[in-house]
Amino acid sequence: MKTLFYSTKDFERSSLLDQNKNAFAVSMTEKALSPDTAGEATGFEVVSIFTGDDASAPVIQQLAGVGVKFIAVRAAGYDNVDLHASRAAGIRVANVPAYSPYAIAEHALALMLALNRKLIIADHQVHRQDFTVGNLVGFDLHGKTIGIIGTGKIGSTLIKILSGFGCRLLCYDIRENQDLVTNYGVTYVSLARLCQESDIVSIHTGLTPDTKYMIDRKLIEGMKPGVMLINTGRGAVVNTEDVLYYLEKGHIGYFGADVYEKEKGIFFYDLSTGEVNDAILKKLLSLPNVLITPHQAFATSQALNNIAETTFYNISCWSGNRHSDNELSL
Repeated sequence: MKTLFYSTKDFERSSLLDQNKNAFAVSMTEKALSPDTAGEATGFEVVSIFTGDDASAPVIQQLAGVGVKFIAVRAAGYDNVDLHASRAAGIRVANVPAYSPYAIAEHALALMLALNRKLIIADHQVHRQDFTVGNLVGFDLHGKTIGIIGTGKIGSTLIKILSGFGCRLLCYDIRENQDLVTNYGVTYVSLARLCQESDIVSIHTGLTPDTKYMIDRKLIEGMKPGVMLINTGRGAVVNTEDVLYYLEKGHIGYFGADVYEKEKGIFFYDLSTGEVNDAILKKLLSLPNVLITPHQAFATSQALNNIAETTFYNISCWSGNRHSDNELSL
């Protein structure tokens, strides 16, 4: 089964090659899937895409027109795929729902600790031979209230990690996980109450029409002064302009994110010799209490191998005329 991998990065190629156990005919391109590149899938039954690829309705129609029957998403999130259009075109779609919740959860914790203990500022200081501590004072996580938005695999993993810190844990999700209530003492509350009572708010939900700009001016105004906001979910779950406004006012004390709502065409690329034409991102990066990472939370060796393994599992199922249990439906 011939497969074209779009948006392949150097750090994932070895995992993809290693996990191609059935020796499928594979081609890889660094180009993202878009209306301009969809034609390159001519002659391929499967295309594999990542989070920055465009699988909107017009692109789906182009893929169907050149004979593509399957889309293998190399991620858990699939908000970039128009499932209605793919169903209408007869293209089946599968994702990688659980490649490593530890990778994302641990990265969220790393953002919390780095911001709280001002590790980036400290690193810059000591490299200037400034060994003072006056502006590096943080706080104990122990005893703090942390709100977790989304208690799926990643959010649940973070809860289990944070329970060892002695934190009070508030949760918001449309589905409550009773195991977390029983074994980790979490309390499910409304989103508004979570925002009002939490010292740290950590986002672990996907992007849907219901969650876009979930964190907006109204919710931020109800948060504690000096709150820390962490986003390793999807960039557009927060209204970035609102976040920047309240950072500059001092109401948000810290902001850490591994995702950005306009990251397409920026994250995963070396733009050091050019100019990033994004005023909001540039302003965020100029603030000392902001830590942005380039969508790297998933990038552990274990996660990359799991992503590749599951991607080829999906392709193997299709090759054998079987249904993959990771196929997406409306």
